[in-house]
Parts: sequence; structure tokens; C-alpha cells
Amino acid sequence: MQSKQHSISHQTQNAMQPPRTDSLRVGSRRWFLQTGLAGLAGLSLADTLRLQAATPSRDPRAVILFWLSGGPSQIDTWDPKPDAPAEIRGPYQTIATSVAGVRFCEHLPLQAQMLHKLSVLRAVDCSSSNHTPITMQAGNPLARRTNDGREGGGYPSMGSIVSKFRGSNNSPMPAFVGLADRWRSDVWGAGHMGAIYEPIKGDELPGRLALPTGLNSPTLRDRAALRQQFDSLRRTLGTDARTSNEVDRYAAQAYDMVVSRRVEEAFAVDREPDRLRDAYGRGSVGEKALLARRLVEAGTTFVLVSGAWGYFDHHGDNVPPWGGIQRGLTPILPTIDRALSALIHDLEVRGLLDSTLIVMMGEFGRSPIMTDDAGRNHWTNVMSMVLAGGGLRHGRVIGSTDSHGGEIRERKVTPSDLAATVFQHLQIPLDAHWMHPQGRPIPIVTEGGRPIAELF
Repeated sequence: MQSKQHSISHQTQNAMQPPRTDSLRVGSRRWFLQTGLAGLAGLSLADTLRLQAATPSRDPRAVILFWLSGGPSQIDTWDPKPDAPAEIRGPYQTIATSVAGVRFCEHLPLQAQMLHKLSVLRAVDCSSSNHTPITMQAGNPLARRTNDGREGGGYPSMGSIVSKFRGSNNSPMPAFVGLADRWRSDVWGAGHMGAIYEPIKGDELPGRLALPTGLNSPTLRDRAALRQQFDSLRRTLGTDARTSNEVDRYAAQAYDMVVSRRVEEAFAVDREPDRLRDAYGRGSVGEKALLARRLVEAGTTFVLVSGAWGYFDHHGDNVPPWGGIQRGLTPILPTIDRALSALIHDLEVRGLLDSTLIVMMGEFGRSPIMTDDAGRNHWTNVMSMVLAGGGLRHGRVIGSTDSHGGEIRERKVTPSDLAATVFQHLQIPLDAHWMHPQGRPIPIVTEGGRPIAELF
């Protein structure tokens, strides 16, 4: 497993190399204009605003997805097996939860105290998944890692589906934002649905919204000068006719994204009180969870939070960089425990919990039998995940595994069921289709996926 992991890591690192820079100087006038027209992480602001303008006004609903990159162990988190032999039950004790008869790992005390506000899915089928975000973030077993340059089969992520069919809750906020350190390995995008629906890279957006020297709000609001600048940029970039025809209508709105400062202010986590930042945790996942709340509050519909690349990939103490269960997982569990509980409380206080669905999951589970090196290997037979908020019925465990925690025993939940649940929460018609570039309609919910009935 170690050599395979090294190969995957090497491929991912190559894929993550930054693109070659062009002649544009960051902060220049031309760079600023191109940012507005030619795209943020492949997404045109004008196209984003066109999409948002076409989206009917509905009650604001949102999704925050915690991506536990690497594959968290179901046995060492939400599906412990305290009566199993030591090589299966692992090194942790279990604790009671707020729901009678349900126990969690000892390192998730805050989640245990609020299980009445959570739903735990213990029988999630991840047999189509691999060591990438593709299948589970797409909510689609047909979207798979293939290692042939055609990853995912062109199927989009749930976030991109949301970007197309729901849009932003409040213009000019982007509909889909990813908060991840390693983009290609932790965030799945739009596939063949089109670059317009790709997620915005949250770590890049604030800097791109800063006004370059010589540009200020009065200048940007000069519509005649604005049109001249866009005409010049069109000629320089060779912008396609479709976008060119939309520029006059949406250029002012694109600039409103900059001059309104709404997006920039949403990223200002340092304005939050210290006590709240401490409650979320000052590490990567805590800071991103707090930022996710700010983005949702400002109008973003789908936010993905990844604490670190592969940080739940615990093969063993001698397998870098994350080690085994006792040494590697133990310091990580309190960070996701704190971040999730703080987010739920924060959203509840602000009246946003019922409108915001929280999902916490990784790509697959871990093997029921510990390795000789005190870790667990990849396990695609079953995984656990947690849901909260969204106005759903919580305080329950859905599904179960066998006595070893390695096989589904009852109430299987598929990736497609997850997608249907997310889309139903967001009031996206489950029979909707997107159009393949070859002209074929593709359903947004595949393989007979249905919303998880126990939650509604």
C-alpha cells in the first residue's frame, strides 16, 4: 500500500504544479480587467452574474461540505466496535452520546453531546470511490477515477450542479467556493458541464478583488470608460461572441462584485471575535469552517472545506506523512469535533441552521483489521458520514455495519442518494438534466438515487 500511496502522491503533486504565467502582471489594469471577464479559476464573472440573474429568487439555502481528505476510519469515529477483538476495535475507548444506545469514539465528545442535532449514516456504499474526491463529491457512482486523463467521465460535482441549477443566494457572491490547500486532489469541479460552473478558489479570490493602483470606484462607475476598456480587452483576448454579447449587460454587475466589497468583506475572518475563532479552532479546518459560515451568510450557496490534503490517510506509524491511528488520527479528531460543533452552534444562533445543510465525509472508509504498523488501509466497502442542519430530522443513526465494521448490514446509502438529498434540500428538481457537449441530456441524479427518506 505504501508504494501505491507514494505513486498517487507523486501524480497529485505533478497535477498541482502552478500553471505557467503569461505576460499579465498581477495588479495591472489589464490583469484586473481580465480577472473580471476571462475568469476566476476558469469562471467568468460576467457569466456568473448571467447565471445568477437567470436563477429564480427562492428562500436562501446552502450547503457546507467538510471534506475529510484521505478517508476517515469509520470504526475510530462514528461506528466504533467496542466488543470486537483489539485488532478490530482499535486503540480508542467509546463514549455515550445524547441519543440513548449510540456510542462514538472518545475523541469526539462535542459531537457526542449534540448527536440529537446530527444524523450519522453508517452504511454508505463507497465501492465506486477511490483516493480522489471525484465519486463522493459528485454524488455519483458513475463518476470515477480512471487514471487515463478522462477522470470522472465528465460528470460534475454536486457543487457545480448547484452552481448551474441554483446559483448564488445573493449576487454578487459566487455560488460555489472551495476552501482547500490542494485543489486538484481535494476539490472536484464541473466536468463536461462547462468551466462556467467550476468552483471559485477561495484562497485566490480576495487578492483578485483588490483594486489595482490607479483604479477606484468612481473610475469603475464611469460606464463610458468601462465600455471602452472592455472593448479593448475583447480585442486583446479574442473573447468569444457569446461572452462579448453579454459584456455590456453584465459588465457593471461584474464590477459591482469588486466595488461593493461584499465578497472581500466575507473573507475577513479576522473581524470575528477571538472567543468565536477559538471555539472553531485556530487550525486550518477551524478557520475554513468559520470562513464557510461567513460565505454562506453573505450569499454563497455551496462551500467545500478541506482541512489538509490526505490528512485522514492513516496507513501506519511508518507511512508518512500522516502515520497510524493512535499517533496520526488522535490529534486530528479534536479539530473536526470542535469545528463541526462550533459551526452548528454559530449557524443556530444566527438563524441559519435550518437553511444550511452540513455534510462531513471523506472518499471511503478504512479496513476493519488494523495493520501491523498500527494503521488501517483503504476500504471501499463502507464508510460513515455525518449530516446536520438543513431543517432535516436528526438525532438518529441510519444504517448499520456488521460486527467488524467492514460490511454493510442494513440500509445502504449510495452516493446518488446523497446527491438527491442535497438537491432536494436546495429545491433543485431531481429530474433535471444538464447538456453534454455532444448534445446528450445527462440526469443530475444517476443510478436511481433517492433522497434519504428518514431525514425528511
